[in-house]
Amino acid sequence: MFSSFFSTSAPVDPNAPNFHPVSSGRPASELFSELSPSDTQWECPGGFAVETQVFYNILEDGTSLMCQVIHSSVGVWYPTIQFTSKIYNPNTKEMTWKSVNVTNFVTPPPGLDKRSSKADQFSITHKSHPETDYPETYTITANLGEDLQIALEVKRPVSVPGFKVGKGPKGGYSYFGADVANPDGHVVHRFWPRTEGQGVVVWKGRAIEAKGPGMFVHAIQGMRADTVASRWNFAHFQSEEHGGVSAIQMEFTTTNHYGKKAGSGFVTVNVGSIVLANKLAIVTAETKWAGEPQDDKAEVISRASHTRTAQDPDTGYAAPTELTFRWSAPSLVADASGQVDATLIVDVGSLDKPNGLIEKVDVLAEIPYVIKTMVNYVAGTKPYIYQWLNPVSLHVTGPDSLIPGLSQGLNINGRLYNEATFIS
Repeated sequence: MFSSFFSTSAPVDPNAPNFHPVSSGRPASELFSELSPSDTQWECPGGFAVETQVFYNILEDGTSLMCQVIHSSVGVWYPTIQFTSKIYNPNTKEMTWKSVNVTNFVTPPPGLDKRSSKADQFSITHKSHPETDYPETYTITANLGEDLQIALEVKRPVSVPGFKVGKGPKGGYSYFGADVANPDGHVVHRFWPRTEGQGVVVWKGRAIEAKGPGMFVHAIQGMRADTVASRWNFAHFQSEEHGGVSAIQMEFTTTNHYGKKAGSGFVTVNVGSIVLANKLAIVTAETKWAGEPQDDKAEVISRASHTRTAQDPDTGYAAPTELTFRWSAPSLVADASGQVDATLIVDVGSLDKPNGLIEKVDVLAEIPYVIKTMVNYVAGTKPYIYQWLNPVSLHVTGPDSLIPGLSQGLNINGRLYNEATFIS
């Protein structure tokens, strides 16, 4: 897919743009593109690349459930495939984390396409159900040890199509390097922004009903993680009010190397969506170039902000104590024209008295050893992921034909799972 890491590249203009974000160069009317079957098929790229399928669900009692398959390639070494799962119950504060290096990974399994995969420890089966209320499903089964087994069906409602930003087979892609036709690497995300989960989790011998809304993302980082981004923000809000509401964002900030020219980096790319009344209402995408202000009255807004921070001695980073997420774009719903605007503010507490903190994840302690040895992190830094789960209120305005009273503004109660990742 990319030039071997043993090869060299031709000289390029040092003032040429060497980052091409998916969030730039498209009008609001061209941000949404419905997924095709090939968009969520496993590519299993070589070189330095990580590909993943992630299923997030928030269960009826507020428990957060995450299931993930990770395909990691490091140069000429054989890929490592992991199945990971994290479950957190905010009522009991119980948390379990499993990461299993699987064996005999296959995609596609016999009789299926490459949206499905299997190994000795798990199977994920995609099925299409055309002309129904739920045209696509994934069935996940996993045996991750004596204390954790998962059986989950994830359904996508017909009124909430999967999406990418930009049309065609390369929709969703941000490219790194001066030459888009022969890039240094890429990042791509494809989303199901609202799903319905139903199943059973057997956790420490107890059967737990796994029922609740969620989202699904298929993503690829087509280069080393420490060269893709210096920061990530992720937000996943779900509510059962007003027929079903979700708000998601995926944001990354490049390293200093990639930007409008080499060395002008720290470019922020944000992609998001809002689902209202179980309909995909807006898709958002926005770029923040280093040193350039953003227009607070822009037609499309897609932003994650650390509105309050505190220096964390455990990690060395300025950790957020409050975050603000903002979405705004023209409605995609045919009979509900107008602007949809949403804001979510979450107080995650102080360092000594956090609100909803699940874990501060030491990334290098979790990733496979062979990858760890090849990632040249800046001396003295250590990548961390902060993970939270909190009850919050999403404030939304928009056309009354979407939800009665929306034009006056509604506060929609739900739960937010969010992450803030610091890499360098």
